[in-house]
Amino acid sequence: MGSAQEGRISSATREYFAEAAVAALTGEGHAGQTYELAGDESYTLADLAAEVSRQTGKTIPYRDLPAAEYAAALTGFGLPKGLAEAIAGWDVSASQGALFDDSRQLSKLIARPTTPLSKAVADALKQAS
Repeated sequence: MGSAQEGRISSATREYFAEAAVAALTGEGHAGQTYELAGDESYTLADLAAEVSRQTGKTIPYRDLPAAEYAAALTGFGLPKGLAEAIAGWDVSASQGALFDDSRQLSKLIARPTTPLSKAVADALKQAS
């Protein structure tokens, strides 16, 4: 569940961010530059739920809620009210494009493509088991 609607998310792993930092700090021509670091492939939370469902063989639905309902649900799970409202607000920001970037600056810095969603989910499931 969340409040991200069809907002696209261009996430990447910490490994890629670390590699980009090394490249920017040790390479030539990066002084004074600002980079938008994001994964090459974007997805919605519904896409993420569908991929987890596909790989686990279990139905994991994504249910989009208005921000106030999402925050109330999170509070019901035991999160403090302020944190629940912040998380719901972050989802609303995602619905407005705050987590989407298609510039591929990260993959250019590390000189290779970032991991696609299917592999990132597989890796996360492997670590969880």
